[in-house]
Amino acid sequence: MSDELSILGLAGKVALVTGGGAGIGRATAELYARAGMKVAVAEIDPARVASVREALGEGHLVVQADVRKADDVAKVMQALQDRFGRLDVVVNNVGDYLGYKTAFEQSTEAEWDALYGINLLHMFHVCKAAIPLMRAGGAGGSIINVSTVEAFRGIPMTVVYSAFKAAITGFTQSLAVELGQYGIRVNAIAPETTNSAQIVATPRVPAENRDYISRWFPIGRFGEGSDSAGAALFLASDTLSGWVSGCTIPVDGGALAAGAWMRLPNDAGWTHLPIIESDGYTPRPHAK
Repeated sequence: MSDELSILGLAGKVALVTGGGAGIGRATAELYARAGMKVAVAEIDPARVASVREALGEGHLVVQADVRKADDVAKVMQALQDRFGRLDVVVNNVGDYLGYKTAFEQSTEAEWDALYGINLLHMFHVCKAAIPLMRAGGAGGSIINVSTVEAFRGIPMTVVYSAFKAAITGFTQSLAVELGQYGIRVNAIAPETTNSAQIVATPRVPAENRDYISRWFPIGRFGEGSDSAGAALFLASDTLSGWVSGCTIPVDGGALAAGAWMRLPNDAGWTHLPIIESDGYTPRPHAK
């Protein structure tokens, strides 16, 4: 355990991170291990299972599982209970828009079902299975749901994805009220666009337009997995967040606070209107 993390009071606590083989989940699992926690990871991809198992090393647990399926979740919980005998922190990290980008009227029920499974249903399965084990420990605990800033603003072409992410807010708040009597806190984090296995954000912006990134976000960059992992560490620690429950923390470089406002080139001021000389993704050198 890193000396600077010992103050968090997390040494020896047991955490489950779903989708912990890459991106935000992987960064969270590794940071929790640095804080002295015993980490269990549920990951669907065999290659990522092997990779995170090697990265975490002895003393931790990695299970190949699809947490959209109740039977797989039960398998994870049994393995966790057999190995550690308790559960203190749950990070519901799994989520994806599955590449579905289309007008709502062209979307299909099959797509809705798939988006429901990967963005909301798995949280129901994991939380329902985890709560009895957390309560049995008698020491409270923390459930952390990973949402997105798209739960708090409109986004075209991924309407159903956004709807399920918005539902996480209500689920988080209501479950926090329900479980508070047992000392279990429930919160969420809402990342903006973050470099991860699903989205490689920074490199996809053409090199000649990279200066736009520093103006899109008040903090001047896309997110990294470590940004959300830090928020998840804060929410795991009773020392730091013991009276925080039912909240969502945007991890977005100030994007929600800024709304449409962004800096103009050459520090010429601010605008809330589109900068159309380039959208940052498709070079338009002659547009004005």
